[in-house]
Amino acid sequence: MLGKRHSLDSLADENWDLIVIGGGITGAGVLLEAARRGHRVLLLEQTDFAWGTSSRSSKMVHGGLRYIAQGDIRLTRHSLLERERLIEELPGLVERATYLFPLRKGVFPGRLPMKAILWLYDFLAGIRDHRYLNREQLLERVPGLNSQSLTGAMSYTDALTDDCRLVVRVILEAARHGGLAQNYCRVEQTEPSGEGYAVTVTDRTTEQTATLRARRVISATGAWADRFSGSDPRVRPLRGSHLFVNPERLPVKDCLTVMHPDDGRPVFVFPWEGVTCVGTTDLDHPQDMDIEAAASGQEVDYLLRLINSQFPKAALNRDDIYSTIAGVRPVIASGKGMDPSKERRDHAVWGENGIVTVSGGKLTTFRLIALDALLASGLIDSAAHKRGQKTTEPGFIPISDAPQAVDAFLHADQGDPAFIQWILENEDVVHLDDLMLRRTRLGLLLPEAGKVLLDTLQQQIQATLGWDDACWEEERRRYLDIHQRYYGVPASPVEQAAG
Repeated sequence: MLGKRHSLDSLADENWDLIVIGGGITGAGVLLEAARRGHRVLLLEQTDFAWGTSSRSSKMVHGGLRYIAQGDIRLTRHSLLERERLIEELPGLVERATYLFPLRKGVFPGRLPMKAILWLYDFLAGIRDHRYLNREQLLERVPGLNSQSLTGAMSYTDALTDDCRLVVRVILEAARHGGLAQNYCRVEQTEPSGEGYAVTVTDRTTEQTATLRARRVISATGAWADRFSGSDPRVRPLRGSHLFVNPERLPVKDCLTVMHPDDGRPVFVFPWEGVTCVGTTDLDHPQDMDIEAAASGQEVDYLLRLINSQFPKAALNRDDIYSTIAGVRPVIASGKGMDPSKERRDHAVWGENGIVTVSGGKLTTFRLIALDALLASGLIDSAAHKRGQKTTEPGFIPISDAPQAVDAFLHADQGDPAFIQWILENEDVVHLDDLMLRRTRLGLLLPEAGKVLLDTLQQQIQATLGWDDACWEEERRRYLDIHQRYYGVPASPVEQAAG
């Protein structure tokens, strides 16, 4: 398990085969694949595990239907095969879900193009899950859906997960193989030293700084990749925002892919951990990457218009939104200035001064991305890379001494005291927002940031983490401020102008 934090002095005493910078899904994947092969590997994350994009995605483990439409069959096939692997190996954390694509008269794509795409989609995955629903069948499954020009829907399957818990689960698996991960450790500088690298690190919990040594360094910092790469900028940061809505006001039991009335973009409406999730947007994000991304008032309006156009009787407004999230996708820029939604979602691996940088890609293909990074670093050769791509060996083994919720998080009672206790003791919780927004999602799923639950958990958290009353009050204030600023519901531009 992650256990207690290590001092920088103890980390500096080791000669690491590999230091991984970045604690999102890509960095966690590199940690696991390197540790699995017997390398002495350390992951360092400047904030909390999955603090960035990897806790703010659309929660989907999928092949990506639009990649077929863009002609990227290879990416789609790799994604679908990895989807099937994760569904099999992590049941309860990655689960197959039904998706519905409503069809409307005169709106592209129609039934025949969608049928052809879904036939190929299933073929690449090695399954057959698609079928057609007529208008009556669709309205029975999705009461309240706008029936104007509706002709039916294509039904198919992909998978849902909790992206943040997937990252933590990968790190826990790496720990089983001897990999070490530490959050709140910021890499200040990397430079060649002897036969390896000197990595200057600051522990943000103590402000201690030390220099660590490693044979290889892989930067897996996602949207921050250009900061450490040493090369010309390659990443185009794109913001995607989601709403978490009261499920009683917008009840759905399937994942709907619906077209926005303003621009024709596909947007998802789906059930997730007891609430209804709506997203995503796709906008350039020029803001400071070290400040948490937040949904704008315009994005909230955009998504509310989508909901109310598709479910006109719902008449949802800001009062129905529990929380929001905004993530910044590390998209590899084409350099063509194209519409954000048309940029490719494939990953890239490149090197400069011996340091390997990996960025871009999909949540689903983290294992394959990790193998590419290890190949580029020289820690595995092409033969081992090929074996890793094709292996049928299981990548995850159930954690026998953990609560069932760790492996079956999608069905967990996230506020269960036994589960909370295990998290506090084993998952390196440093701040209250780590617990409420990432180890669990209680801060997203409950009204008012889960304030009522905080009073219930206070004694348990203080006793386990050793926080006195003053520390608790500071952590509570800090968490509620973070939630209001970055996960709350911003006012509409009209209200802001009036104010």
